[in-house]
Amino acid sequence: MERSAMMSSERTVLATVIPCLRYRDASRAVEWLCAAFGFTRHAFYTNPDGTVAHAQLAFDNSMIMIGSVDNSSEWGKLIRQPDEIGGAETQSAYIVVPNADVVYAQAKSSGAEILIDIKDEDYGGRGFTCRDPEGHIWNFGTYNPW
Repeated sequence: MERSAMMSSERTVLATVIPCLRYRDASRAVEWLCAAFGFTRHAFYTNPDGTVAHAQLAFDNSMIMIGSVDNSSEWGKLIRQPDEIGGAETQSAYIVVPNADVVYAQAKSSGAEILIDIKDEDYGGRGFTCRDPEGHIWNFGTYNPW
């Protein structure tokens, strides 16, 4: 399919790329991500057993989707948690923020493991990299590629 066929001239969504993450304790992760990074709950749906079927967290005009780990689902069979692959990640999100120092302080006080300390980048912007309690890697900075 050509790019033009995939792109709509009428913008009907705020963010067209939405990272999806799984957590063993997704309810706790939602609360932590909101407290540590400033996400806000947009939607939250639970399964009958209390696990998170689907949650949406907003950040400005962007969003992430979260669900509980389920290795028996079709999609779940494709995904591994960081602790299952030696603490590594195969991808991570970069979130543009107006003040990286404020987010850094908030993340650090919430217990985020700082992997790359806050610094000014040669290509512009200021940012840092951290790990959340379940091992996912997050990048925050003021660099705006647009």
